[in-house]
Order: sequence, then structure tokens, then C-alpha cells
Amino acid sequence: MTHPNPNPDPDPDPERTPGLEAGGGVPPGDTPPAESSMSGAGPRETHNPPTGWAKAPMVLILLVVALVAALFVAMAIVIAL
Repeated sequence: MTHPNPNPDPDPDPERTPGLEAGGGVPPGDTPPAESSMSGAGPRETHNPPTGWAKAPMVLILLVVALVAALFVAMAIVIAL
């Protein structure tokens, strides 16, 4: 089975494309053919889990920050002596 045109031109033919002006531009207020917004690009999301930090990772991060701060304070005390 052969196709009539195996390598079609990806550019639209301005002679047959509705909504194009003589130079190939689009009139003001008109949307170019085959263009759409991204809102219809995928399925509708019905489950959106809440975002944010869980308590355990936040506690671990704060603990590491406190330990590093304590290390710097201890080093400053040792150097000052």
C-alpha cells in the first residue's frame, strides 16, 4: 500500500487555509488554524493532594540546621579561648 504523498509539507497551504491574509498573516483577533490553549491538553485532574512539607522531613531539616549552628557556636567558643 502506497500513500499519495509520503513526505507531506508540514507548512499549511496559504491558498487553502482559512483565516490567513494575503501575506500569510492572521487578521487581528483571529486564532491561527490548529492552535488551541493548553487547558484542553490533558485529562481533568480531580485529585490534587495538598502540597507542603510533611512534619517528619521538616523536623529532620531543622534538627540538622540546629546541629550545624551548635557546631559553629562551639567552634567560636573554642577559638575565643
